[in-house]
Amino acid sequence: MRLFEMGFEEKAIKLQVKEEKACETKQICLHAFTDLTYVAPIVFLYLLKECYVHGNLKPTKKFRALQQEVHQVLCNSPQPGPATFVAYCLYILPIFGSYCEGFSHLIVSAFHRFLKTAATTGDSLEAKIIAVRLFLDIVEGSIDHDERIAVKILEVFDIKLTDIEKVASQSKAKNDRRFHNVKAFLEQYIFGFIESESYMTAVNLLEHFSIRQSGESFLVKMIEKKQFRAAEKWATFMGKPMLSMLVEEYVDRNKLKSAYLIVKKNNLQQEFPDVHHKYKESALKKLAEKACWDVAEAKANGDRQLVEYLVYLAMEAGYLEKVDELCNRYSLEGFPKAQEHEAIFLQHCFLNLNELGVEDIIWVDELNGLGKATCHIEGSKVVGLDCEWKPNYVKGSKPNKVSIMQIASDKKVFILDLIKLYNDVPDVLDNCLTHILRSPRILKLGYNFHCDVKQLAQSYGDLECFKCYNMLLDIQNMFKDPRGGLSGLAEKILGAGLNKTRRNSNWEQRPLSQTQLEYAALDAAVLIQIFYRVCDHSHTADALDGRNKIEWKSYIVSHMDNPRKSRKESRLRKEPEPEVKDNEA
Repeated sequence: MRLFEMGFEEKAIKLQVKEEKACETKQICLHAFTDLTYVAPIVFLYLLKECYVHGNLKPTKKFRALQQEVHQVLCNSPQPGPATFVAYCLYILPIFGSYCEGFSHLIVSAFHRFLKTAATTGDSLEAKIIAVRLFLDIVEGSIDHDERIAVKILEVFDIKLTDIEKVASQSKAKNDRRFHNVKAFLEQYIFGFIESESYMTAVNLLEHFSIRQSGESFLVKMIEKKQFRAAEKWATFMGKPMLSMLVEEYVDRNKLKSAYLIVKKNNLQQEFPDVHHKYKESALKKLAEKACWDVAEAKANGDRQLVEYLVYLAMEAGYLEKVDELCNRYSLEGFPKAQEHEAIFLQHCFLNLNELGVEDIIWVDELNGLGKATCHIEGSKVVGLDCEWKPNYVKGSKPNKVSIMQIASDKKVFILDLIKLYNDVPDVLDNCLTHILRSPRILKLGYNFHCDVKQLAQSYGDLECFKCYNMLLDIQNMFKDPRGGLSGLAEKILGAGLNKTRRNSNWEQRPLSQTQLEYAALDAAVLIQIFYRVCDHSHTADALDGRNKIEWKSYIVSHMDNPRKSRKESRLRKEPEPEVKDNEA
């Protein structure tokens, strides 16, 4: 055996120096694994255990190495034959205690692999008799093997009901009436697994012995216990009627993907013509709920019925701009126009800029606009921050560069076109945002903003402004387990949520649509109103967090990596913090 793979080489050398007998033991060990002619199963198992115990590799690697070796040595003339040798090993293994289950799996899997390559073992009949007796002893409880090993013994030795009846008849000849009715005896054994909710073991045994007595109630019970793999295997074994029942149960429980896969795999399209379409609609709805409209449209793949369903979802979400876009692209008629309905829909369902007191949205993409925006923001005590970037749906690929950054004051929201400003005036952009983000006089509000900062730093790594910040208050950290994100928090605090249908839209397109601008502005402006409401109304905070008032000042954080600042920045740090009173609105 390749003991050096198991970490024995170094140990063998040490033992040889200390004691000569150790060297002999190593020679016996090597001989035992290369020629099983005169090696008893108990010796083989003992040496196997020693190799595992003293090997210095990780357990998984040791298991695989030994599995490979056992497969090879089964070809080395074990007596009276490889199948019988394995059967005796399985009989003996329980005396090895905690090693029994792992070694049983190891030997059975190695033997199963051996059977695939061997033309015949020459001792299959004798081995099967031993294996049947072993299985019956496991069932009776006189041999302690795991239930999964019992199933594997049946499979690897191809034990059928007739084989068990044959061995049982020999026992009856000796006045042993334990197995008077073998089938009833096995059914009672299997029923025990059903009672203990070991459904997969029960199904494996029922299938192996072709017992079809359990029916609909058994299937429903497995589904209720979420044992779906066992339920599907059982239904497949029972045939088309049970498979149809399984599909119906899945549809009733809205497990449409599972229902669709069963229908497809078992050619049940004629019996369930609508399942595929319902599954596709369910997938589109989940994508729409995540605002992944482009992915949803790609999944529809031009199917007119699915595209119309996607239009319906866009209408339901109030995304009538998307309704118009899809209707125009696929020449659909009979749907309302965005201009006629969207404003009314949004006004009744979600927060709007007028309710938040926002008077102006200002697009900033050139030098003069950036300067004016910076002056206005530096004169504010509290601002809301957010940013957006185009989603990337390619798995494993890097996120796209941050496209825009929103900075809201009480009355205005500035939307900075970071891509254009970075290309045109990177130094000025860096300087302006450094003044804003590091100013100790401006309280910056964000929601999960550390993720935005990380993305900003990755997108514009050579800018210094995103590496440090001062006086940042992450609204998310003020509440325990906020549900529904920023929209859910706005609904709890302000009475209405945010329309998130444009969250995953294309933020790199220019110009942005008016609805995109409004969406972006709302995400920044709502932070200010949530902050003011929490500070001003203690009962709101009490309802949300179980405290009389949230001490928001304790949640302010700063991240100033570079201790060597310019004199100007040092003076800024010494300026007093902004005086934002708890009742300021």
